Amino acid sequence: MTAPLYDPTRTALLFVDPYNDFLSEGGKLWPQVAPVAASVRLHDNLRAVVAAARAAGLPVIVVPHHRAAPGDYERWGHPTPYQAASGSVQVFAAGTWGGEWHPDFAPQPGDLVAKEHWGSSGFANTDLDFLLKQCGITHVVVIGLLANTCIEGTSRFAAELGYHVTLVTDATAAFSQERMRAAHEFNGPTFAHAIVSTRELLERLPVAVAP
Repeated sequence: MTAPLYDPTRTALLFVDPYNDFLSEGGKLWPQVAPVAASVRLHDNLRAVVAAARAAGLPVIVVPHHRAAPGDYERWGHPTPYQAASGSVQVFAAGTWGGEWHPDFAPQPGDLVAKEHWGSSGFANTDLDFLLKQCGITHVVVIGLLANTCIEGTSRFAAELGYHVTLVTDATAAFSQERMRAAHEFNGPTFAHAIVSTRELLERLPVAVAP
């Protein structure tokens, strides 16, 4: 797939779940993420994409998962196994270090932060679609974690809502190489308009013009 040159007035960068529990040494999920993250140079690529997006004038929107609290799912009739496991482990727990932003990827002045999502989609029961529409966005570039859960869920929903969706294969990670391959080779082409590497994306982002 070939990505277009992205118009900064119509394109937003969605950064999904940049929490310490995912991205920092000592995070609850970091041991499961680390092998794939190392293989794709995840942190370097996330930094490069975010920096390039800001330099090009793209809105950066953080798309955070619900911060866990005790008893979250006790009254839920049908929590998924994924939700139940997250609740029992208290991933991204509210008021804890694990539920704070990784220091390299904390929102900056001018960035937007969507309401927290409970499942895999950053759109379901949040204000993300509203924020994008208010900014006049038609194209989204999606990075963060995990490739086969929240990245896929958010991107699928975006496509259903009519957005042009770009996945960045090495600005995400998963718990195994098999999950990464499924996300990008088998599932991604069914909903994404462009599937690119960080290098390919940076080649297509406009260069910021100094005032």
